[in-house]
Amino acid sequence: MNWKSFWAVVAGLLFTILITTLVDIALYSADVFTHGDVPMTDRQALLATSYRIVISIFGAWLTARLAPRNPMKHALILGTVGTVLGLAGVIGTWNLNVGPHWYPIALTVLAYPQCWLGGWLCEMSSGRRQAHT
Repeated sequence: MNWKSFWAVVAGLLFTILITTLVDIALYSADVFTHGDVPMTDRQALLATSYRIVISIFGAWLTARLAPRNPMKHALILGTVGTVLGLAGVIGTWNLNVGPHWYPIALTVLAYPQCWLGGWLCEMSSGRRQAHT
């Protein structure tokens, strides 16, 4: 992987982390999410999952768009990174009372498919579709 490829993946990852963090902060400020030691509810986790899906798709689209070649490959590398980070989140929070167990599992399971979708959308919108064998 060359530097342009590396930075394409980093850009998608940083975009995703930054935007989800800003939305989280806004929702905490609006008292949509609970503060302190109160665990996240299923409804709050569903809301967080929903906007994380959308933001992650756009993060993968950005990675694919910035990729010097093989946009889908770059988006899927981002998906792999997201899956690994999600798995770390599952392991790190499993014994903590921070919310429903399905939430970090869902983030982990959805990372790869949503990055595939972001890569696909980039390829379709830019005419950079390539044969995948």
